Amino acid sequence: MTRWLDHLLVLPVVLPLVAGAVMLLIDEQYRILKTAISIGTIVALTGVALALLALVDAPESAAVWVYRLGDWPTPFAIVLVADRLSALMLVLTSVLALASMVFSVARWDRAGAHFRAMFQFLLMGLNGAFLTGDLFNLFVWFELLLAASYGLVLHGSGTRRVRAGLHYIVVNLATSLLFLIGVSLIYGVAGTLNMADLATRIPQVSAESRGLLETGAAVLGIAFLVKAGIWPLSFWLPSAYSAAAPPVAAMFSVMSKLGVYVVLRLWLLLFGADSGASAHFGGEWLAFAGIATIVFGAIGVLASQDIARLAGFSVLISSGTVMAVIATGQVGVTGPALYYLVSSTLAIGALFMLIELLERGREPGADVLAVTREAYGEDDGDDLVQTDEVGVAIPAAMAILGLCFIGCTLVLAGLPPLSGFIAKFAVLTALFSPPGPGMTAGVPALAWALLGLLIFSGLTTLVAMTRAGIRTLWTREEHSVPRVRVIEIAPIVILLLAAAALTVQAGPVMRYMQATASALYAPQGYIQGVLTAPLGRIAPAKGGS
Repeated sequence: MTRWLDHLLVLPVVLPLVAGAVMLLIDEQYRILKTAISIGTIVALTGVALALLALVDAPESAAVWVYRLGDWPTPFAIVLVADRLSALMLVLTSVLALASMVFSVARWDRAGAHFRAMFQFLLMGLNGAFLTGDLFNLFVWFELLLAASYGLVLHGSGTRRVRAGLHYIVVNLATSLLFLIGVSLIYGVAGTLNMADLATRIPQVSAESRGLLETGAAVLGIAFLVKAGIWPLSFWLPSAYSAAAPPVAAMFSVMSKLGVYVVLRLWLLLFGADSGASAHFGGEWLAFAGIATIVFGAIGVLASQDIARLAGFSVLISSGTVMAVIATGQVGVTGPALYYLVSSTLAIGALFMLIELLERGREPGADVLAVTREAYGEDDGDDLVQTDEVGVAIPAAMAILGLCFIGCTLVLAGLPPLSGFIAKFAVLTALFSPPGPGMTAGVPALAWALLGLLIFSGLTTLVAMTRAGIRTLWTREEHSVPRVRVIEIAPIVILLLAAAALTVQAGPVMRYMQATASALYAPQGYIQGVLTAPLGRIAPAKGGS
């Protein structure tokens, strides 16, 4: 192992930090140079993320890689930890970031100041949060990415965007306070914030202090459930995401998964089967919250007359589905849930960018006008005019946009042949598989509930997307064909092709997801890797797969 490879783990944080700082020093008139730096940095981040994913998944390599900043001993060291889950999230973030940045080059990077620099700082915060190995630095990365997101959510100005952005800022400031309170309570009881060290101390917490520990964990969990958009803490998300600039909203679709990631990481690491009296703490509440979020999101999708709000409620369905499935506590179900997380995030990111292209050729309020005409039976009478034309010519731009819209619909509704169907089918197959040795026979009620909810959410998404597609693409209203540049449609096509690649390579991808789930439910490899990392060198740790 060469020395340069030892420092690979710190690059997802250092690269965007340096790129963002450099672009702040470059005047806005050098737009091409700043764009080249930004896209080049994200391409490099994608390569680093793929390299880390290959490292943690190689049979002859390690399941966990640890990097000690400052070379302090554990548990005092600030550690960056890469395992299968964090590497997966790094790849997903980089792919979405590349698509969003390329899309923004057409016009959105000029809609406000310092867009590219804030975008890089958002990436730095996200990557740091996925890689960090202790709660305090999770708070630090969380605050860094939020600071960048505050500028991005307001990017482009406009009354609606500013109003929704201010709501977003207030909610997330309150979330940061909850985060700090929860971390403080946990530290007061356990005396450490290193995640691996904390996992070894929780079983030893006295009965008198356990209530305070679990209170701190609950407060911390609420902070990240807000970020994930879990009901009833999701009231802010559809408005904020639908009002944000399209490339920003696409990135926010993966930012909401940060909340899901942290809940999954901490719940299985700190409150797994080996956590003593606190084992599986809060599992029932996670299941209830996930189910309620699916119902709320499905109703919101069906009620949305604006396509951007429809996409915002789709984020809630995605987060709620992953949360509810994870709460079953079954390793065989968690792997397909991670597959669904990746598939749905790619489709939602593509949809947010696609909406902006679809809406260019439509008049404001066209959706509301169409609903009014449907409700009251109003018509222009144009269909009574006899014409010699047979059929309607579909411009090439509308045809491409229509195909992309159909692709997003298939993935989000969970219809074959794309990855959304495979994800839901794999989840249900695992839920209704025969119980293993030592497990209670029969299918639990939660499995039946999830079966109904997955069908219900898929049906409502299909109905809502079909209705929106007809109004947008096949309406008889006269509207201009949108002018679409290749640099705008290419990122959307790439994200949908990535979803198609998940379908074609479903076997290897599902194997990786299942190995990730197995490592999460057997965290000894993670704990051992962090606590026994040698000084002066990145530490590979065997086990956990």
